[in-house]
Amino acid sequence: MRNFGLLFFSFWIVSLFLPWWTLMIPAILLGATLFDRSLAAFLIGFTSLFAAWLVQVLYIDIANESILSGRIADMLGVGQSWLVVLITAVIGGLIGGMGTLLGSQIRQLLRPDDVQNSRLA
Repeated sequence: MRNFGLLFFSFWIVSLFLPWWTLMIPAILLGATLFDRSLAAFLIGFTSLFAAWLVQVLYIDIANESILSGRIADMLGVGQSWLVVLITAVIGGLIGGMGTLLGSQIRQLLRPDDVQNSRLA
């Protein structure tokens, strides 16, 4: 839960001030420092950025009374504005999950061989 909160807070702050692609920076850094297992890294990264983007998208959607998401839903042909909100959150979750997974994999790659072999035994 601590890892989720730390990732959520860092994603929230970064996404308020910087472009979406900069979310990979804290994802990779925190993924490399917090996670030993790849599955845990992906799942916690996915859920934390999914939640952060869902909160932000819902705030924006409620503030403009779903006008923007309704128009985007019409352009994409999905029909419902809530599907645009959900698709946006899933895309964000994939970015967070892939970033923390990459960080976790880099940590495992740079780990000395004796530590890797001791974990396998």
